[in-house]
Amino acid sequence: MDVLQRFLKYVKIDTPSNSENDAVWPSSKCQFNLANTLVAELKEMGVENAVVDENCYVYASLPANVENAGAAIGFIAHMDVVEAPKGYGVNPQVTKYSGGDIALLSGLKISPNDFPALNNYVGQDIVTSDGTTILGADDKAGVAEIMSLIKYLTDHPEIKHGKIGVAFTPDEEIGNGATMFNVERFGCDYAYTVDGEEIGEISYETFNGAAFIFNIKGVNIHPGVAKGKMINAIVLANEIISQFPATERPETTENREGYYFIMDVSGSVENAKVCGIVRDHDKSEFEKRKQFVNKVYNIMAEKYPNMVTLEVKDQYYNCAEVIKEHFHLVENAVAAMKAEGVTPIVMPIRGGTDGSGLSFKGLPCPNICTGGHNAHGLNEFISVQSMQKVVKILLNLVKAYAKN
Repeated sequence: MDVLQRFLKYVKIDTPSNSENDAVWPSSKCQFNLANTLVAELKEMGVENAVVDENCYVYASLPANVENAGAAIGFIAHMDVVEAPKGYGVNPQVTKYSGGDIALLSGLKISPNDFPALNNYVGQDIVTSDGTTILGADDKAGVAEIMSLIKYLTDHPEIKHGKIGVAFTPDEEIGNGATMFNVERFGCDYAYTVDGEEIGEISYETFNGAAFIFNIKGVNIHPGVAKGKMINAIVLANEIISQFPATERPETTENREGYYFIMDVSGSVENAKVCGIVRDHDKSEFEKRKQFVNKVYNIMAEKYPNMVTLEVKDQYYNCAEVIKEHFHLVENAVAAMKAEGVTPIVMPIRGGTDGSGLSFKGLPCPNICTGGHNAHGLNEFISVQSMQKVVKILLNLVKAYAKN
């Protein structure tokens, strides 16, 4: 089974995490279906220590086959996909791309006019969904690439390597992928999350992230006699949202610019909720953004006593604080890509990965590409040839850490 066959198999296994159930591990039981599949495949490869734990984390390792090997290195990908726009019932299609638009079965088209990166893949094989769902390359491409690496190593015992750890995590898409990860059980000195996008991406900087929820209580009364009596929670929600700067949203920022993102608004006249996140690479700016959220709350609380409450929760921090002390991880990734003719693109992630939390748990963990594009959307696509190159890049990293 090659990397494409694995990928096509994995994306058809439903694994959306459930943001409404984030206090349960995992948030959706369907993730066990992929976890159990991966454990079975690993054991078929001869990796007898492969196991899935009660929280749906898959752990496995290959022992070193060379004396005085270098550091134990691990590779990590997440099994879950996003819930929306639709993360289940994926029906992948493969197109030999000769240029122009890619027509999906749903009637949707992926056009290089909208996504110029497509022009880089003329002559290659492009995998998409049928246009009714996401594809799930984030991060089932990473899962398939790591599994293909392990299969190659078990088929080629002549390749010398140190200890190689493998882990597949649940619930990364709802910010909990690293939460229950057992670093001691994983048993590696360093790791890479294989969870980036465009071929060549290397990221050792992430956002600092926090989530916030405004809970709003309203007062309902018949609209005919509502003057001076009704307090419409929906109107208060709109008032909260209007205080966030329009120039500091995801759709109006780029590169190292932070943002506020209102992700969900729900409710009625009597009760409403505004959910959002705060993101910034700079720790001091991150703290200022959280202070701004609290300022919005204070304004509302003064204007509408006892009608609004606020919850703010830190989610993860910029892993550059840890990885900069182990910069060989980045340097080796650069070398591994150049060896395959891939131009490294060292860039900060405008988001977070499992590697953010894992780095602060004592497992320095930068992120590298899978080859995918347009994650979390119906226009998601990935090149088969990019996936094949990523497998070779991972193999080069294995060889780099086999040296003492």
